[in-house]
Amino acid sequence: MLSTKDFVLSRLISCNGYISGQSLSEDLGISRAAINAAVKTLRSEGYDISSTTNLGYKLNNHPDQISRGELLAYLPDDRMNDVIVLTEVDSTNKYLKGIAYDGAPTGTVVIADHQTAGRGRLGRSFHSPSGCGIYLSYLMRPSISPELVSRITCWAAVAVANAISSVCGVTPSIKWVNDPQINGKKISGILTEMSIESETGSISSVVIGIGINVNEDPSEFPEDIRDTASSIRHETGKNEPILRSLLASKLIEELDTMCSRFPAAHDEYLASYRKLCSTVGLEVSVVSAHNHESEIPRLGKAIAVNDDFSLKVRMSDGHEEDLRSGEVSVRRI
Repeated sequence: MLSTKDFVLSRLISCNGYISGQSLSEDLGISRAAINAAVKTLRSEGYDISSTTNLGYKLNNHPDQISRGELLAYLPDDRMNDVIVLTEVDSTNKYLKGIAYDGAPTGTVVIADHQTAGRGRLGRSFHSPSGCGIYLSYLMRPSISPELVSRITCWAAVAVANAISSVCGVTPSIKWVNDPQINGKKISGILTEMSIESETGSISSVVIGIGINVNEDPSEFPEDIRDTASSIRHETGKNEPILRSLLASKLIEELDTMCSRFPAAHDEYLASYRKLCSTVGLEVSVVSAHNHESEIPRLGKAIAVNDDFSLKVRMSDGHEEDLRSGEVSVRRI
């Protein structure tokens, strides 16, 4: 439920200047005393808010936080009804799968400032420190066959790239199948999980988990990913932190668009994915997804993204294979 503080903060952010206490009171339908109390609370939380007679309140500076009030500045009030904001959670995917089982509607979003047990593909963990990244899960209930669910991951990668491009001014490439990258460094991961009704075999829910490294210093990453992962801020050389709430809001908008257009806009998203895919044309090594640590890699060259988003690879002996994400792991040589 949105609080008075959330509404006041959202109006201060969106007005981009002074707004009078009377205007806030009339707009929100609350007393001037309630507005003063909300401003006092926001100041105590690190928001720099000035007040001037005959002008009102002005937000001069604010901490980089992901909160309901921050998101409300960029999203419609009614959209926030299905957005759950958490300070900390073990996994946003796990949390969302739990409430999906209880009947949460399509479009429900869970977003957290910190994950204690963030997960990626192939059982890997996803580094999820507080105060610098976006960790978001999105619920879909598509009426499709389970075989088509893997395509949602690719659509989501396009949505992530679109959101980053819009807010940050740089368009990530996508390493097949679901790794948005900037300058060849992974800045995001996507994990799609499906639940099926045992009686009918139909899809009960699809949860799309997205982690984005926004403002991290790569030197703070775990040693095993330090050479391959980075953050948007580091790779773009921005001096100031990127506003995570703005980027998260844009990502929710892109996912809403994706959800409303899936699967009808297949050709459009496929074309975008092909344009962004950085794997095609590269020499790659291929191992099975479930035995990727010990298996001897097979070598080949990625030559195309097929219509079903699988990757066509010409192996070293000349024969061609269509690889699917659930079956293989592809690494650049």
